[in-house]
Amino acid sequence: GPGSWLGSGGGGSWLQAELGAGRSVSLGGAGSCQDESSRALTAGRGAPLGQPASAKWYDRRDYVFIEFCVEDSKDVNVNFEKSKLTFSCLGGSDNFKHLNEIDLFNNIDPNESKHKRTDRSILCCLRKGESGQAWPRLTKERAKLNWLSVDFNNWKDWEDDSDEDMSNFDRFSEMMNNMGGDDDVDLPEVDGAEDDSPDSDDEKMPDLE
Repeated sequence: GPGSWLGSGGGGSWLQAELGAGRSVSLGGAGSCQDESSRALTAGRGAPLGQPASAKWYDRRDYVFIEFCVEDSKDVNVNFEKSKLTFSCLGGSDNFKHLNEIDLFNNIDPNESKHKRTDRSILCCLRKGESGQAWPRLTKERAKLNWLSVDFNNWKDWEDDSDEDMSNFDRFSEMMNNMGGDDDVDLPEVDGAEDDSPDSDDEKMPDLE
């Protein structure tokens, strides 16, 4: 269904209640995807092979998240490869075709990577091949893509987190790996970046090049 998390093989649900409730990520926050989606549609009309969908991304310790901003998507196809992500779908009432191909900054684990469709966007969760290694950018090449931007609402400088914060997220990651048993597992709260305020202007920001 539209609320379930799917892997590359079309698997079943994956923490849908927790992530869907916005405990750890902000799915399609107000003004985030809506503006991007309409701008991409206007710019891409008439493209024969499909226009890239606008997307936002952010980095976490074990995962990289990419949110493709397409409303009312149909025929969603997400293909996870070791160093590449391919996304395609039809969007909106006129079935506008979107196609994104991303050569990734580093390797991922395709078998542990998932995606989830909502009426406003498609969120992809890429399991890093090497946990704990920061991604300064999403793409392999240092290039500016006009359809890709950093999701500052969810960006968190996790490398400088306190041990307490990291243990919380470690527990969350471990819970994701061990899902399938009890339905009443007590999942830890993971603070969203919107609750954080920068301590200084010197805080590390992602590479926008």
